[in-house]
Amino acid sequence: MNKVLDLPAGYYLDWGGTFENQQRANRRLMIIVPVTVLLVFFLLYTTFNSFKHALLVILNLPFAFTGGIVAIWLSGLYLSVPASVGFIALFGVAVLNGLVLISYINQLRQNGLGLQEAILTGCEKRLRPVSMTALVTMLGLVPLVFATGVGSEIQKPLAVVVIGGLFSSTILTLLVLPALYGWFEKDKEESIT
Repeated sequence: MNKVLDLPAGYYLDWGGTFENQQRANRRLMIIVPVTVLLVFFLLYTTFNSFKHALLVILNLPFAFTGGIVAIWLSGLYLSVPASVGFIALFGVAVLNGLVLISYINQLRQNGLGLQEAILTGCEKRLRPVSMTALVTMLGLVPLVFATGVGSEIQKPLAVVVIGGLFSSTILTLLVLPALYGWFEKDKEESIT
């Protein structure tokens, strides 16, 4: 049914609502998130004074992103503004876990441990802090996943993204990140010997 509506001069008809707000928020996030990631990368670079180590920590973001997307898909939710905000929170915890591990491995290397020994010792000694950071965050968000009251439509996507992303990020931080660290530092180790 297609009806024509004659409006007086100076008046117009515009459709708005939740979809329009989501589109506007997504456009803002498309600018804010990359700028934030670049700023975090710069801060990591100044912390480590190394492009490689900053890149290693930033590599936690795809690990976290993968888990968040899979969690959204498994839960039957869709990518909404709250889910996008969940990704931002998730990225913060993922970067923190990578920072904890890489900085400790660097500290062990500065204390004279060899590359492989520093990686193994670092993973062993930082298993508990990295796991506890992720576990406490995930357990704190579990009630939001099962919430059904007022505001649950905002809380649930955020919690699902963070829990799923932390699950994958933590596992990959403890398994893949040390392997990448060894690969990145292998040339440096060989040039020293």
